[in-house]
Amino acid sequence: MLLGTYQVKVAPGRRVFVPAPLRGDLKDNFIIARWYEGCLVLVSFESWDALYKRLTGSQKIIVSPIRDTERFILGSAYQMAPDDQGRIVIPENLASYANLSDEISFLGLGDRVEIWDTKIWEEKQKKLITVASEIIEQIASEERNTKNEK
Repeated sequence: MLLGTYQVKVAPGRRVFVPAPLRGDLKDNFIIARWYEGCLVLVSFESWDALYKRLTGSQKIIVSPIRDTERFILGSAYQMAPDDQGRIVIPENLASYANLSDEISFLGLGDRVEIWDTKIWEEKQKKLITVASEIIEQIASEERNTKNEK
């Protein structure tokens, strides 16, 4: 399971060291792509299909929201493998999308890793801290409503 937050310096040419605790679960092949809220996502090649299905559901017809999700994520995705020292080069278009500067944060989130510019992540985290209890209450309320509808 991918867990923890790791801050990493970005070397010239957008080369970054993928933290060793994350590389163990990501294995030798992974996919990096645009993600929501202005960050990137890093997923093992083996887990990519399951994540894709979570995003698009069980739709048999490729309706507009599915096409747009595919364009947003699949259209920006790259398959990569780290070098012998665990480094990758983040493609320019992805680095630009996520406003990556000289320090980035890798967040292990179970089945995926989010990559944030550290300053942007710190601001987002400050906001999350203030609303965390409200978020869990909202999730619990929605779950209760869903059970009551059945």
